[in-house]
Amino acid sequence: MMKFNPKLSQKLSYLVLFLASTLAIMPVIVIIFIIVKNGMSVISWEFLVSMPKNGMREGGILPAIIGTFVIVMCTIMLTLPTGVCAAVYLNEYARDNTLTRAIKLGIVNLAGVPSVVYGLFGFGIFVMFLKLGVSIISGVLTLSIMELPVIVTTSRNALNSVPYSFREASWALGVGRWQTIRHIVLPNALPGIMTGAVLSIARISGETAPILFTAAAFYAPHLPHSIFDQVMTLPYHLYIISTQIPNMPNNIIFGTALVLLFMILTISFVAIFVRVYFRKHEKW
Repeated sequence: MMKFNPKLSQKLSYLVLFLASTLAIMPVIVIIFIIVKNGMSVISWEFLVSMPKNGMREGGILPAIIGTFVIVMCTIMLTLPTGVCAAVYLNEYARDNTLTRAIKLGIVNLAGVPSVVYGLFGFGIFVMFLKLGVSIISGVLTLSIMELPVIVTTSRNALNSVPYSFREASWALGVGRWQTIRHIVLPNALPGIMTGAVLSIARISGETAPILFTAAAFYAPHLPHSIFDQVMTLPYHLYIISTQIPNMPNNIIFGTALVLLFMILTISFVAIFVRVYFRKHEKW
């Protein structure tokens, strides 16, 4: 009978996991390589800060960059405080009953709804019913509703990660519930909350379906002047120049994709840095 060798089994397990990880990451590396190789030639200061020309076949992508930035910042400024407050209430104040369990289950389920469904919802409610039109405000409200379940879920997980003994020690000293949450729970949950917020920003930056129905313009030769203007965004602009513009130079398509990819990767690396920084400074 063959004798079981734990060291050999461990080495085989490491090898299988390494091969699986390599297999998973290789397509991503190939995609990034192709985008960088084909799009790097068009990247210049003029490409980033000038307006599109000649039916978007020439010029730059400034309106799309500004539009993406405006949409993302407005969305996260609306969603983050609302989501954190909701998470604090559900986690620290709400009683565990049928209603709160149903709300928590609904939030988790809403986080998995396809983004195109949110886009149609935003089109029906904000664009048509409230008559806000296809505008920045309609897109921001739609993306906020889409991201709110994610922010609430990640914030609740971050709050749950704070040891309950911290709360008990604070209450034992006579500190009230809100002061305990404000000075003990929230500071210790901040790494998880910030990581969830930054990753939500990365997700919003790459969304196309919700803004396709509510905010995006096919072509806007000027920057937006108010929240009721339509706006160009990088994901939708990339879709347009890839599928709707004939004789579009490939280097502009890949250059636009490279800018969007760089933006999302930068946000993701910021999330990792924030997470590591706060983890190092935790006292528990």
